[in-house]
This record gives sequence, structure tokens and C-alpha cells, in this order.
Amino acid sequence: MNRSKANYQIIAKWIRVLYIILFVYAATSKLLNIYAFKIQLDKSPFISAYAHWMAWSLPFIEYVIVGFFLFSKYMLFAFYASFTLLSLFSIYIVSVLNFSDSIPCACGGVLSYLGWKSHVVFNIFFMVLALIGIFITRKHQSYPD
Repeated sequence: MNRSKANYQIIAKWIRVLYIILFVYAATSKLLNIYAFKIQLDKSPFISAYAHWMAWSLPFIEYVIVGFFLFSKYMLFAFYASFTLLSLFSIYIVSVLNFSDSIPCACGGVLSYLGWKSHVVFNIFFMVLALIGIFITRKHQSYPD
């Protein structure tokens, strides 16, 4: 294995680890406070009708993505799924900021201390990491676990 490929693999593995930490933390904090999370979603503009469904499905989706990250052959899919989930959440945040008077925060744990704009920056940072992960994974398809 050449040095360049090894460096890319190390970068991809670190991005994968960061995503695993992010999604395990986010999903677990939602589930530990599921009723508070659902109440916040009930107050959220645009999605309140789907609050019950979303309160359970979002942590499930986050754990499923973590599961995909655990297997090298699914890592590209996991990066695409991560990018998509964070993109949808970012679009929702920007929509709420621009088109709603009510802006409840359904975030849990440490992320609940971020302001909305900081949350968008946080999401964009992780979206860029996902794009880097996609690029690296597509360029170098075989990764050892």
C-alpha cells in the first residue's frame, strides 16, 4: 500500500469515528429524553404533525447509519446517508429561521447549548467531512475494518 492511500484511509477512519460518536450521542440523548424530545417536536413548525413518528424514527435512523459505518463495505453508503440527514436537518433549520416565528430547540445534550446559526455551522462542518469521506471512499474502495 502506498503512503498516500494509507493517509487517505486514516483520514476516512477518523471521519467515520467522528460520525459514530456524533450519531450515537445524538440518538442516545434523544432516546434518554424521548418524551421531552417529542414535546419539542410537537412545538416545531412544519413537522408537528409528524412529531410522534419522528421522535422514534430519527434515533433509529442515526443508529442504523452507525451500523453502516461499522462495516467497510457500507462506508460509502453511510457517508451519503450522513450527508443527506444533515442536509435535511440544515434545510429545516434555515427554513425555521426564515419562515417561522416559533423556534423551539429539540436538540439534546451539549448540542442544545448551540444557537441555531451555530448549529447550522456545526452541520455544515460535518457535511464537509461527509463529502471528504465520500471522495476518499470512492477513490480507495477497500478499507480494512
